[in-house]
Amino acid sequence: MLADRRHQLILRALRADGPLSVVALAEKVGASQATIRRDLVQLEDEGLLKRVYGGAAPVTGEDDPFADVAGVHVEAKDALAVWCADLVRDGETVLLDIGTTAHRVARHLHGRSLTVITSNLAVYEELQDDKDVQLILLGGVVRRDYRSLVGFLTEDNLRQVHADRLFLGTSGVRPDGQVLDTTAVEVPVKRAMIAASAQVVLLADAAKFPGTGMARVCGPEELDVVVTNAPVDEKTGSRLREAGVEVVEV
Repeated sequence: MLADRRHQLILRALRADGPLSVVALAEKVGASQATIRRDLVQLEDEGLLKRVYGGAAPVTGEDDPFADVAGVHVEAKDALAVWCADLVRDGETVLLDIGTTAHRVARHLHGRSLTVITSNLAVYEELQDDKDVQLILLGGVVRRDYRSLVGFLTEDNLRQVHADRLFLGTSGVRPDGQVLDTTAVEVPVKRAMIAASAQVVLLADAAKFPGTGMARVCGPEELDVVVTNAPVDEKTGSRLREAGVEVVEV
C-alpha cells in the first residue's frame, strides 16, 4: 500500500475512533507496527496528529476565536499586510479571507480606489466608512466568535464574482505544500474564494510552517505567491517552487 493511502486510513481511523494504539492502527490499516510507527512520526511532523504513549491521537479543536489571536504575532502580520497592500493596484478587485492577518491588510487599503470583497466582518467594519473603497460583504451564516460568514450562501455569492487577487489565510502549510485549516466549515468558502480569483496570495507567518490543521484547503499548484516573515524550511520551499509558487520573505 502506498504511504499516502496509509496516511489517509490512519487519519480517518483517528477521527472516527479517537486515540488508538499502534497495534490497533496496524490491524486497521493492514501494515506492520514498525511501518505505522514511522508513519506516525511523519504525520506528527506535518501537524496532522499527536503521538501519545503507545499510539496516536487526532488533532482536534478549532481556530482560536478572533479576539484571542488578534494580538498574537502582530509585527509579523503587519509586515505581511504592508507587502500585500503594496501589491494591490488601484482599480483592482481584491478578495480578503477571514482572519486577523487579512484584517490588517484591510487597514492598509484605506483611501484606495478599490473594490474589496470579503466574508470577514472585521474587514467590513474596518472599511465600511471609507468612501473610496467599494465594499462587498458576502452573505452567509455569522460565526460571531470568528468574525466570519460561512455556508452555502457565502459559496453561492462567490460564484457570482471575480477578483484580481485573493489574500488567503491558513492555519498550517505541510512540507508537501498542502494548505490546511483547523475548521472544516471554513474550507468550502476558502475553496470558492480560490476559484473566484485570478491570483492567490497565501499569507503565512513563520508559525504556520507546519502549523496545525486536519482539513485540506488546496495544494501548492493552486497558489501563486506565498508571503511569510521567515525563511521557509528547505523541503516546503522546494515543493512550493516546484509547483511554480513565488515565495516571498518580508
